[in-house]
Amino acid sequence: MLPREGLRPGIVHLGLGAFARAHTAVFTEDAMLATGSSDWGIVGVTQRSDTVARQLAPQDGLFTVAERGGGAAPLRVVSSIVEAISGKDHPETVVDRIAAPTTHVVTLTVTEKGYRIDPHSGSLNTADPQVQADLAGQPPQTAIGQIARGIQKRARTGAGPLTVMSCDNLPGNGQLTGSLVRAFAAALPDAESGPLLAWLDANVSFPSTMVDRMVPATTHGDLDAVEHELGLRDEAAVVAEPFMQWVIEDNFAGVRPAWEKAGALFSTDVAAWEAAKLRLLNASHSMLAYLGLATGKATISDAVGEDAFRTACSRMMAEDALPTIGLPPGLDGELYCAQVLERFANPALGHTTAKVGSDGSQKIGLRLLTTVRATLDAGREPRWAALAVAAWMHHVASTPEAELNDPLAAGLHAALPVMRSAETVVPALLGFSSIFDGELAAHPGFTNLLLHWYRIIDTQGLGGLRNEINHG
Repeated sequence: MLPREGLRPGIVHLGLGAFARAHTAVFTEDAMLATGSSDWGIVGVTQRSDTVARQLAPQDGLFTVAERGGGAAPLRVVSSIVEAISGKDHPETVVDRIAAPTTHVVTLTVTEKGYRIDPHSGSLNTADPQVQADLAGQPPQTAIGQIARGIQKRARTGAGPLTVMSCDNLPGNGQLTGSLVRAFAAALPDAESGPLLAWLDANVSFPSTMVDRMVPATTHGDLDAVEHELGLRDEAAVVAEPFMQWVIEDNFAGVRPAWEKAGALFSTDVAAWEAAKLRLLNASHSMLAYLGLATGKATISDAVGEDAFRTACSRMMAEDALPTIGLPPGLDGELYCAQVLERFANPALGHTTAKVGSDGSQKIGLRLLTTVRATLDAGREPRWAALAVAAWMHHVASTPEAELNDPLAAGLHAALPVMRSAETVVPALLGFSSIFDGELAAHPGFTNLLLHWYRIIDTQGLGGLRNEINHG
């Protein structure tokens, strides 16, 4: 643990959820411990909820990381967060912290939907009411608005260069974040947009990253266990697996922490690492979530404990994904896939299928449909990726709109027929253009696979899935 006295803020982090605390905050503390630097304290900003800010405030930013599973380290108290701000309540303070000359890096973990992307254009959704309010000069509530307004203030005050680094599971997340910030700037009045874009291009960089650590939602049982072991109640405690990884593009506008001293890997090919994680680990996570939800499996470890589902994941990775991925040097694909399944099997994490299966409309394109398209383009049948997509479709169709945790829940349910079967649901959801492009939706081979798997899930359940996966 770092000594608190003399710790200075150098990073602003947007999206102060459990993952950020168990990953970015830990890497940053370890980097400071390794180098003796005290310049990289984190100003953490909550986005939609102020819960974490309220939890951390009376604890002076301190919180506990509890590792669970084989090889787990003892409890550790992390001290790298020097301030926690509720972004929705104090947006102007967030802008001030980004604009401060002591801030050199802004990091983000705001999830896919936090970027306010227009699904049709892939750019900033300027029709979003909150984006419009940010553009109109209201204290910014969106992450992109906060970053853009912070950069704008840096330009006015001469605060120096800034690096903005996304840590979300999005391909090319650095390039994407940069394009969204530039789109925000371009949508401002001419008197603002021109100078802001010019300064941004000269002084701000957007490196891409790949992050990996399983961090389930903390339960009351987890908090009780930490209290028993620590002797103190820590409402901000987080639980995580022992494994953690961070691959970073070395493209910084100014100074940065020595994250490599904490085990981070700086690479010139982050895209290859991103693709491997999204299309192997994240795709399998989603497959297990939706198969589990369809068959009453409450956790990911329960789902991967079903031999048929483990087989389906293995075959999706080996037969659909790996042949269409260019792996980065040094990554053994077969070993990586085996490690993924072993990590999922960790029962101590309690990662729920409901949580992993949330926001599916934002995830399946990157995690599954990319593999589907690549496999079809190679002249092969994406049998296993189609199973995962069919399981997602079944989840959407069988979950009441009010209970479907997805930003497009209303639109998805509006597209669904009243009478729901494979023959009605599959074409209805394939016609949802925010997720499926016209070519993929019209592909007969893909459609037939979806119909096949949906029928089994819907009419035969677990027994039918076991038989088809193992013997079909």
